[in-house]
Amino acid sequence: MAIKVLEINTVCQGGSVGRITVDICRALEKNGDNCLIAYGRRGAPEGVPAFRFGSNLSMGLHVLSTFLKGEHGFASGRQTQRLLDKIKDYDPDVIQLHNIHGFVLQTELLFNYLKDAGKPVIWTLHDCWPYTGHCAFYDYNACAGWKEGCRSCHECRKTYPYALFRNNAAQNFERKRAAFTGLPKLTIVTPSAWLAGQVSESFLREYPVKVIPNGIDRSIFQPRESERRRQLGLEENFIVLGAANVWERRKGLAYFQRMAEMLPDDVRIVLIGLDKKQRRGLPAKIIGLGKTENAAELAEYYTMADVFVNATLEDNFPTTNLEALACGTPVITFDTGGSPESLDESCGRVVQKGDLKALCEAILAEKEAPHGKEACLKRAGLYGKNERFQEYVTLYHELADRPQAHA
Repeated sequence: MAIKVLEINTVCQGGSVGRITVDICRALEKNGDNCLIAYGRRGAPEGVPAFRFGSNLSMGLHVLSTFLKGEHGFASGRQTQRLLDKIKDYDPDVIQLHNIHGFVLQTELLFNYLKDAGKPVIWTLHDCWPYTGHCAFYDYNACAGWKEGCRSCHECRKTYPYALFRNNAAQNFERKRAAFTGLPKLTIVTPSAWLAGQVSESFLREYPVKVIPNGIDRSIFQPRESERRRQLGLEENFIVLGAANVWERRKGLAYFQRMAEMLPDDVRIVLIGLDKKQRRGLPAKIIGLGKTENAAELAEYYTMADVFVNATLEDNFPTTNLEALACGTPVITFDTGGSPESLDESCGRVVQKGDLKALCEAILAEKEAPHGKEACLKRAGLYGKNERFQEYVTLYHELADRPQAHA
């Protein structure tokens, strides 16, 4: 029997979570179900059933509320009411939450409604914001304040969502705990076992948790012939690739800059996703490129590289690792968060967090004894989006207590 699912996310287009949201919607449609994506910012891909509840003005005011009052997730009341009116009108069987932060929602209003509505809710945690007083990520700062109420937080000005003028983390923690607990039909999904373990120590531990790894489109992310090496003048070089949507501090840009000084002259580093400021003044061994939203182009860069290095200091379950493997490129990463979970010894190497020397040694070891392309492709086969997102479809039907229309 077909069901109706409403997905809620900050965006519907762009970024890994936006792509995941759309892919789940398409998996539902393929199964004969109905889906609507409600989003707060930017636009939606053509042909995707979507409703934008946010506005540019609302987002701007929410940014000011975060900067000035430190109250991220507690503004945009009018836009949240628009969302609630749409939920009532659409009357879904299951509500799927993704990122509900990002300057678009008054989360207390949303959860008050969810508690009254009594519908099954799935909340996929793509970062740690839901159970902290402020931060989306904290492990790279070795912070455990979220276990005790974020009463001594000193990171608000330096970390997203950037409370520049007021540290309100302790109060926000209590407001979130009151809002996000006590929902009788909530199931939490995490893409990594690491995050599932963190949730079990948080105030969200009252809810059942299911691990569903992220998936990628292997019809796009696959080995691709291109002229990228020739265009960059790197035909004779061993290429180390790094990529990030935003090269914030935890993504490890500083490690690449220091590696450039330590690696041999025939090794070149290519970084994708840098802004103009970051591209200025890079070491000679680093080629800095801007962001690309073209997935096929990104796959060409993955295929071009000899190794993909993810020097993240904290991550949930990065899709960049999966994309590289699907293009036949081995991965080296720090032992941080869920980043190593997509690898095994056949396709990658894991080094201790922050160990620059070990990172360089792993690159040189890969240069001397490379992992085979076939092993990388085999490992990537575990993370095809059709298989992974079918797990969501199955879960929706279980929670709605309706058999699937199609197996």
